[in-house]
Amino acid sequence: MNIKNQFFLFALIALIFCSCAQKQTTLAPPNIVWLTSEDNSKHYMSLFDEHGVETPNIESLAEQGVTFTRAFSNAPVCSAARSTLISGCYGPRIASHYHRRAQMVPMPQGIDMYPAYLKKAGYYTTNNNKEDYNIVKGDNVWDESSKKATWRNRTEGQPFFHIQNFGITHEGQLFFNEQALKGADTLTNRDDCFVFPTHPNTEVFRYTNARYRDKIITLDKQIGALINKLKEDGLMENTFIFYYGDHGGVLPGSKAYLMEVGLHVPLVVYVPEKYKHLVNIERGTKNDAFVSFVDFGATILNLAGAEIPEGIDGQPFLGEDVTAGDLESRNETYGYADRFDEKYDMVRSVRVDHYKYIRNYQPFNFDGLWNDYRYKQMGYRQWLEMFKAGKLNKAQSLFFETKDPEALYDLNTDPFETNNLAASSDYKEILLNMRGKLNTWVKDMPDLSFYPEHYLIKNAFDNPVAFGQAHKNDINEYIDIANLELVDFETARPQIKAALSSDDAWKRYWGIIVCSRFKDEAKEFLPLIKNMAKSDAELINRVRAAEFMGITETGEPQHTIYESLYESKDAIEALLMLNSVVLLQDGYDYSFHIDAEKLSDIVKNDKQVIRRLAYLK
Repeated sequence: MNIKNQFFLFALIALIFCSCAQKQTTLAPPNIVWLTSEDNSKHYMSLFDEHGVETPNIESLAEQGVTFTRAFSNAPVCSAARSTLISGCYGPRIASHYHRRAQMVPMPQGIDMYPAYLKKAGYYTTNNNKEDYNIVKGDNVWDESSKKATWRNRTEGQPFFHIQNFGITHEGQLFFNEQALKGADTLTNRDDCFVFPTHPNTEVFRYTNARYRDKIITLDKQIGALINKLKEDGLMENTFIFYYGDHGGVLPGSKAYLMEVGLHVPLVVYVPEKYKHLVNIERGTKNDAFVSFVDFGATILNLAGAEIPEGIDGQPFLGEDVTAGDLESRNETYGYADRFDEKYDMVRSVRVDHYKYIRNYQPFNFDGLWNDYRYKQMGYRQWLEMFKAGKLNKAQSLFFETKDPEALYDLNTDPFETNNLAASSDYKEILLNMRGKLNTWVKDMPDLSFYPEHYLIKNAFDNPVAFGQAHKNDINEYIDIANLELVDFETARPQIKAALSSDDAWKRYWGIIVCSRFKDEAKEFLPLIKNMAKSDAELINRVRAAEFMGITETGEPQHTIYESLYESKDAIEALLMLNSVVLLQDGYDYSFHIDAEKLSDIVKNDKQVIRRLAYLK
């Protein structure tokens, strides 16, 4: 070939290359669809777990997409999880993590909910139909959010973002009675169903497992119907489709708890051929990168070429600029659990690779504390009855027993988190590393839950992020006091005494909580604690002091708690007090007789207080 022909050939190749590049760069932004199922962890689908059922429609998405085997909600319940999704921010940093909300919080200053950025980039945004945010929603979020919302109402050629919610797997689907148990048949053979080792292997639990797997099968059919609508509209070649569960669940001990069954969700992302250059993962494969709800908003903004706002906590896990190396480095996720309806606790978690660390800030509490909505499940009620009758083994009983301040699990060998390795010298280095990661995380946010919820509502909810930054040093001091639970009592003694004697109400609050962790070892502080129960300026501190006396049998807690309850004019403060009442009644055998007529109108008319009072009758 002569030089002239060679030059012509090179010019032609260059022209073709430039033409292809130009075609790629001028592609319209892709459509994005989220298919969101309620309350199911990854444990019920064979795509993710050997004990799951087949889901052919979801599997068809996976064949032309990516299956993320380590996807996590950051919170194990709807409103807290969805608030994380819509904001891209950790709930304890912006005070969006209490379920059910007592009051909405604003988005952090200068940040919008992520669909607003899609709208700004030209997208038509629709949600059908659940929102359940704990955050004030602006007018710039959805073009339509309703049971009728659809992408079909957009302007011709306009890119769209659409969420379709599926409620068939929601917790309420497992509210059945004895008649249903005996009379119903299931597609899934109940006798072949895997029962978690934390549950008794009874007819009730076998049926519950089979019934729930049937709901997963129905869910898959409903997803198939939605996919067919996209096909009818000729949208599959230019639409990313995300399928995921909105948090874990829903069998007893999962939803509302920071176990893997409460956090580890299924996630499949269908990648259209035309836009596969935006995903540096081979289609049809599984990927082990850790991705969390806090990252989802940033990810779709990245795929859409839209602005990713500064100030959110999430990082994109898909997009042309996200390399395979970036994904390989993603190996950790964080979780949080506080109030769920009328039940309080305060738990944080971090998972790194196959190790899971859980920090129980109120270890004298127990997971099985009565929660009205949870116990509508027959499985919950039977589980509790068998515990009271002494019919459960060690792993099955953990749910109803007080906890260790910290727990470490090797999920490779202990996927249902029944063997706490925190006290093992063989895991000391791992424990300290995980403890350090979580401690850095709660301090850096900072985590607002180191104040009681009712105090935050009154003092922080106008601008929770600004409040957190202004009080970061105080919060870090409260965290340091709480972490006295992790050392021996002799080491902690002088700092506990200083906390109990402090002028700062919330140092006293955490000082008395630490005393309840140490129980009898902390009896030497009884004079200080009795004085706190009698005259502390904060009513909740009086109740916490009474709680300590009840736990340690060093005094009758009822009188102090009654007086504090009847004096309170704050429903959320009273709700936290009532949590102590239920704890002492069910966990420590005290009797209470609360006169509802002596409660303030604000307190006795609160929905969550009404639930607690109904249970205590």
